[in-house]
Order: sequence, then C-alpha cells, then structure tokens
Amino acid sequence: QVQFLESGGTEVQPGGSLRLSCTATGFSFEHYAMGWFRQAPGEERQKVACIDYRTGADRIYYANSVRGRFTISRDNSKDAVYLQMSSVKPEDTAMYYCAAVAYSNQYSCGDNNLLTWGQGTLVTVSS
Repeated sequence: QVQFLESGGTEVQPGGSLRLSCTATGFSFEHYAMGWFRQAPGEERQKVACIDYRTGADRIYYANSVRGRFTISRDNSKDAVYLQMSSVKPEDTAMYYCAAVAYSNQYSCGDNNLLTWGQGTLVTVSS
C-alpha cells in the first residue's frame, strides 16, 4: 500500500526557517521524481518544488514564489524527500504535501500526483 507521511510543519515567524520531511512506503521510491505541493485555505493546490530520481541541478524545479528560499532534496536510502524552507513569508502558510510526479527538470515538473496524497503537514507563518 502506497503511503506518504509528511512531518515538520509548525508555526514559525516571518524570516524563519524549518525543514519538512516526507517518508514514502509501498512503491519503488528511487524510480520516481518527487514533488512538494501546498494548499492554502480557499486556494487550489500548487506545486512548490520537484526533484527527479536522477541527480543533477538541472533536474530540480522550483516555483518562482519559492526559488532562492526553499531547497528540495531526497535520500533514496531512506525513501525520503525533504523541503528546507528559509526566509519564510506569511504567504507560505499552507498545508504541505509530498507526491510522486512524472518528471522534474529546472523548467517544470509533473502537475499531477501519480500515486496518492498523504495527510500533509501544516506550516503557519505568523508573527
């Protein structure tokens, strides 16, 4: 059974940092590109960052809104993907989810979750 378990969300002040983690089970993690998505109240889910299963900076995508502030990484030995968030802003407040996506490069990544959604982890940026 495919499962994603996201963690690390918390309340943080503007300008602060935090690290989200996602562990995956039930599929061949090392063969999938992975992405982080977020959904703010009343808004549609949007892509934040993606990383291909192959290494290389040209295989990592960031949304314009987070480029230069967030860093995505993965550890295939742990079936885990991470999102390091720095210089956070109130508009980063959202539920964050990880997902398996079709591809990732520096220009774009898959729009759809190929497998299933986890419960997400809540990030609140507030002073």
